[in-house]
Order: sequence, then C-alpha cells, then structure tokens
Amino acid sequence: MAFRQLFARDDAVAGSNRDAEQDNSLSSLVSTLVPTAVSALIFVTLFLIFRRHFRRLYAPRTYVDSLGDQRKTPAPSNGLFGWINDFRHIHDEYILDHQSIDGYLFVRFFKLLIVLCFLGCLITWPILFPINATGGAGKKQLNLLSMSNVKNVNRYYAHALVSFVFLTLVMIIIARESFFAVNLRQAYRRSPWGASRLSSKTVLFTNVPKNITQATLFDMFPGVKHAWVASNCKELQKLVEDRDATALKLEAGEIQLSRDANQNRIKTEKSKKAYKAGEGIDHFCNPKDRPTHRLKFLIGKKVDTITYGRQHLAELIPKIEAEQDKHWQGKAELVGAVFLEFDTQRSAQDAWMMMQKRKTKPNSKMSARQLGVLPEEVVWSNLRIGTAEHWIRWIIATAFISVGIIFFAIPVAVVGLISNINYLTTTFTWLEWINDIPSVILGVVTGLLPVIMLAVLMALVPIICRVVAKLAGWVTLSQVELQTQSWYFAFQVIQVFLITTCSSAATAVIQTVRDHPDQVLTLLSENLPKASNFYISYFILFGLSSAAGTLLNIGGFVGIVLLGRILPGKTPRKVWQKLVTLSAPKWGSEFPKWTNLGVIALSYSGIAPLVLGFATVGFSLIYIAFRYNFLYCYETNIDTQGQAYQRALRQLITGVYLSEGCLIGLFAIATADNKMAAGPLAIECLLLALTIIGHLSLRTALTHHEARVAYTDPTHATTELEHGLAAATAQEKSTTPTGTSSPVAAPKPTKIPAFLVKLINPERKSTSVLSAKLDQFYHQPQEPLPVEIAKRAYFNPAVTSPTPILWIVRDEMGISAREVRDSKKEVPGLEITDEQAVFNEKNKVAWGGVDEGKAREAPVWEERIVY
Repeated sequence: MAFRQLFARDDAVAGSNRDAEQDNSLSSLVSTLVPTAVSALIFVTLFLIFRRHFRRLYAPRTYVDSLGDQRKTPAPSNGLFGWINDFRHIHDEYILDHQSIDGYLFVRFFKLLIVLCFLGCLITWPILFPINATGGAGKKQLNLLSMSNVKNVNRYYAHALVSFVFLTLVMIIIARESFFAVNLRQAYRRSPWGASRLSSKTVLFTNVPKNITQATLFDMFPGVKHAWVASNCKELQKLVEDRDATALKLEAGEIQLSRDANQNRIKTEKSKKAYKAGEGIDHFCNPKDRPTHRLKFLIGKKVDTITYGRQHLAELIPKIEAEQDKHWQGKAELVGAVFLEFDTQRSAQDAWMMMQKRKTKPNSKMSARQLGVLPEEVVWSNLRIGTAEHWIRWIIATAFISVGIIFFAIPVAVVGLISNINYLTTTFTWLEWINDIPSVILGVVTGLLPVIMLAVLMALVPIICRVVAKLAGWVTLSQVELQTQSWYFAFQVIQVFLITTCSSAATAVIQTVRDHPDQVLTLLSENLPKASNFYISYFILFGLSSAAGTLLNIGGFVGIVLLGRILPGKTPRKVWQKLVTLSAPKWGSEFPKWTNLGVIALSYSGIAPLVLGFATVGFSLIYIAFRYNFLYCYETNIDTQGQAYQRALRQLITGVYLSEGCLIGLFAIATADNKMAAGPLAIECLLLALTIIGHLSLRTALTHHEARVAYTDPTHATTELEHGLAAATAQEKSTTPTGTSSPVAAPKPTKIPAFLVKLINPERKSTSVLSAKLDQFYHQPQEPLPVEIAKRAYFNPAVTSPTPILWIVRDEMGISAREVRDSKKEVPGLEITDEQAVFNEKNKVAWGGVDEGKAREAPVWEERIVY
C-alpha cells in the first residue's frame, strides 16, 4: 500500500537525480501554517467581537421563545476570559440535557480522538523520535522524524512493539467507548422521559398485506394501543403543494401591492413625482403595478396574482379537505405500511424482537423497519417499498456509489499530481519552468492548494449519497443519514486518503523507477513514511481554519447580519423564519470527515508519529468550536439516538487495520534486502491477527449486550441507570422480565472474561450520566400529548396539513385591512392577518418580533411537538 508523498525526496535515494531534487517539507508546512494561523486569529478575534452584538447569530439557543424550548441555555459571557470561564464551568453533559444525545456524542467523539492522539504522542514520541532521528538514512527536515530515516532494520523492532502497545490500547478504548454508547443510548430510551414518549412506543411495519384488518393487527401483538395505516397520498400531496405555493404567492402579491402604494405615498410626502389617483384607499395604487405572474415558466398564461390566487384557493381548499377526510377515515388506497403504538415501551420492544426471529414471526411477510420512529423523520414516499424491493434498490445504489468512488479517482488523482508537480519536471522537460518558481510560492501550490481543491471536490459527495440513500428505499431520515454516513466514510477513506496518497506517491518516485526499476521496493519503503507530510498540512488546515470558521460562521454572518440588514426579507414570514431557523448538522456528512481524520492519524502512528501531535492540536481546536456551537447555536433535526456515534466508533477501527497493514508492507519490503526484518514482520502479523479476533469478538459482544440491555423492563429504569454494564456482562442466568405476555425470551447475557470486563467496563461514566450528572429533565415523564395531536401523529403530513395562515404587512393607507377582508370573503376558511408587521421609513418590511424572545407572538408560530 502506498501512502501519500507530497514533498520532495532528498539525495538519499539511490540512483536518483540528486541535484534535481529538493526537500520542501518544512517550507510546505510553514506555507500552510502561516496563512492559516493568521486567518484563524482574525476569525477568532472577529468572533469574540461579534458575539457580544449579534446574539441571534452566536447564541440563539439562549432565546427560550425562539426555540419553544424551556430548557434555557444561559447567555455566554463576554470577552475571551469570559468564554474560557464558560468553557470550564459548563460541562459537555449540558449538551445532552439541553440539545440531543447525538449532539452530546458528536462532541464526545472529538474528546475521544484527542485522547487517542495524545496517548499516541506519549507512547510513540519518547521511543520512536530518537530511533528515527538517529536512523542514519540522511533524511532532513520533517522526514528526519519519520520511519524513512531508519537504515538499520533491527530498529524496526521498536516500531513493531510500540505499534503493538499503542494499537492494542486503541482497541481497548474503542471497545470501552462502544459499551458506553450502548448503555447511554438505552438509558436515554428507558428514562422516564424517553419511555413515555409516543415515538418510543411506536413501531413501523412495512410489507403489510393491504387486506389486513385493524382487528388482526391488534390481535397479532400484545399491547397494541393504536394503529395508523399508511395510505397513498401522491395525488393529495400534489394538491397540497399547489395550495401552499398559491397561498404563499398570494401573500407575496398582497404585500407587493401595499409596498408599491406605500412607496408612492413616501415619494409624494417628499414632493417627488409619484402616482396619485382619486381619493380613497387606492389613492396611491397604480393599476399598472398590480402583481402578476405566469402559470407556467416563461410560456404560461399571465394572470393577476391576487385575483387568481383567491380563485384558485377557493377551488383547492374544499377539494383538499374532502380528500383529507377520505384518508382520515381509511377510505383511500393503502400502501402496505402501518404504525403500531403500544401501551408501553416494553411491549413495543417485545414486538420488535419477535419480528426479528423467523420462527416467532406472526406474519412471514411483514417487516419491522424501525422501533421508536419519529413522525417528522418518515420518508413517506418510501413506505410502499417492500423489503425485497428495498434490498434490490440498496444493491443497485451501493453499486452506483462504488462506481462513483472509482471514477472520482480521476479528479482526485489530478490533485495528487499538483501536490507533487515539482517532481514531474525531471520527467517532463516542458514543465521545467516550475523549478524557477520561488520556494515559498511552490510550497503554497504543493501544500495549501491541493488541500483546498480536495475539500471543494468532496463538498457534493454527501449530497449525492443522501439522495441515493433515499432512492434506495430507507423509510426514515435517520436511516438515510446512517446509510449516507457509511457511504461517505468509504468515499473519504478511499479518495481523500488512499487514492490521493497513491497517485501522489507515484509522482515522487516516477523518475527513479524509470531509470532503475530494480529499486522499486527500496524506493517504496523510503517514500511511504514521508507521505505523512501532506496530512500534517491537512490537520493544520482543518484544525485552525475549520475551527475558526465554525466559530465565526461566515455564511450565517453574511446571510443574517449583512444581507439581513441590506436585503431584509420581502415578507414578514421570511423575516420570522430567519429568526427561528437554526443551523442543524447532518450526521451522515459530519461524522465521516472527522472519522477519516482519526483514521489518518492512527494509520501514521507507527510510521510518522509527528502526525499525532498535529492531530491532537487540530482535534482540540475543532472540539472547542463544535462544543460552543452545540451549546449556543445548533439544533438537531434528525435523531439517530446515538447510532451515528456507534457507527463512527466502528469505522475508526479502519485506522488500526491500515496502520498495521502499512507496517506489515514496509517490514515485508525490508525483508527483501535483510532477513532480520522478519522479526518485526512477525510481531505485526500477530497484532493483525489479534486485532481481527478482538474486532469480531467485540461486534458479537456488543450485539448481545445491546439486546440484553434494551430488553430490561423500563419500570426498572432508575435501578438500571445506576448499574450499567456490570449487570449485562455478568455471567448470570437468563430470566424473563416481568410485565409481558410475549413468548419472546430475553437474550442471554454476553459472557465476557472478568479481566476484560474491568478493562472495558465504563460503569461509572455510562448510564449514570443520565441519573447523577444532569438535572431532572430526563427523570420526569413527558406530559401526555393532547388527544387530537396524538391521533394525527403518524398520518402523512398531507392528510393533516392545514391551509397556511397568510401574514401580510399593515400600511397606513388601509390597503392591507381591505385585502384581509376581501380575501376572507372570497376564500372561505382562509386565515389572513396584517398584525405586527409594518413598513419602515425605507419601505422595507419590519417586524417587532426580531427583538429577543418574541418569536411566539408571530401569527405563523407553530408549537414544536415532541413525539
């Protein structure tokens, strides 16, 4: 396996053109570090200044009313020292209690990476730095500290043994954290608040026979309380979309009518030429300025927006209500999916486990697709897709992504060539002019430019993965995100790491391989360790630039602060939405890019341990930035309930395998010249075998443990919060929990050796987090949802969607008041108001609720329902 070589080889490579080569590793490092550090310092300084004045952008979670969240986050302190003080006194668990379990575990993931990388520094640096620095191969600059500077293969024993110790500890820490995540997730679900939620007691089934009756469904599983049978809402959805688009266009047209008239009034008051008619409300209304639009883009009929909007809504609303009644009463075409609410979380768990076993399935065709499904996450268009079709789609989608990974190697390889373009001058004479470029500029071209290009290339990948995941047939957004996470991680490792590395390393040795093909193995062994230099630049860029950019939030500053003042929303609805809509991270694209960086750091731990130091600093800076944003800025729209974190932990093990594989390859190459390298090779092969065994054992143990912990009776949640892993890993007899009539037996406990239990048992810091370290939020059951809200929970939104409330702007001429009266008269049942919003002296929409804590007063406010 070839690892990336971004910087020049020196004259130690036998048979190479020594005079034509240069080692610009340090120059490239400085060229990346200096501009990145300067920009990061500017960004952080601006952030410290701006956050005092733009609280909406830098501390929106402190607005209780804006979020509809009574778990208020205190406002951050001012200044750098105030920020540091907040950092010291507000713990990460605060995110769990005031944000989400996914947000808490995402921030914790960076702490895990910091611990792993710092532990790696403590283990590798004291031993490998002296070994490498005195290796005698004549390397210089950063390469002096890498394995490429080791000439005597007997020294490889140090690399093999250090790798054995460090990577073993990495596996133990990942195992420990994996059990922690399982316990935390289950404690979160079984807490009084979690267990009382409607979603936690609901299971989504697909492949349901369309002729099945509700009575049959109730008899099929013990404890069924309510059933929502999904119907085909395709045509209804089109009508609803048409209605909503027409309503919003009518709203904009009404506002435009008032704005144009108000502009004429302002001009008249300033003695400027303006339209004026006779007396009355329409004194300043120019008939030529009435808003119009085309029914089809460019070629459609041109209509008066207000007149057409009223007429079309008057036709659509009764038609939609009649169609909604059909679906509400179960008279519409069914799609073969049903949501079953059970009386308790335990009953839902029993039904779920029963459907996982073919022998106890009450219906061989039905498939339990998700336990604890949230209504807002359902991909309604995919509910008709049965299990067989879903897996066929998944296979096709995976093949498509796989092909995409292969062909994406072409533009990524070009980036790799740019990073080593100075080497190509020795092979292609027409590129000799590159040698005349100053070393500082060349360092930027080979160090900073490829990193930026790579980031741009990767930006669209998660978007494509997410679209393909939906087409694959996943039925909830959380499942879509988890699939995106898997695909995007594979993309990151293969493209950002492996293929980029291979294409770049090839350019570093192409000249010598051409002249001396017999030295190819020697060249590979010398150049593989030096390939880490690019990733030092990578960690610098992500650590400084990404962290500072995340804090400053340039996009939000431009969109909310600058453009929000220069170009405010044209309707009060848009002004309101800017206030209440917060940034929400998407786990499928966030976890993989940071997991990949962790994989890179682990991969180079034994070859070029200097990477671990830059990784430690980089992850620490990123941790600080995300910690702040999850406390004060972000909200969570998609809830994987910690599954994304568990998947990231499994993916992180890839770095362990790559590290071992790379060392095995280097040791194997060395044995061609010196048989003494067989000893380190044997040690590393033994470590690989133990890693495989440990990995497989961990997967099995986690599967049994999660099933065992999940099956615990929710009524004993308080006790379980205090005991955690110990009860699940003890070698005790399997007992059937009380309170169920289900024939499903409780899973047997995982039999883990006692000495391993002590190593991986995070009892004190796992499930007890919810019971001992947080306030009492999770220890209070959720208030029962109102009956009318609960009844409509799992209907397609098209079935329950009301006509939007129109919110127009009040004017001094009385035009808006007349439009409200006329619209209500011509469109029965339409709600329209001109309250709160007015035109300011510049004739722009102004809403008093822009000030803190007034979002709930808006006419279009909708209470957020926690299902």
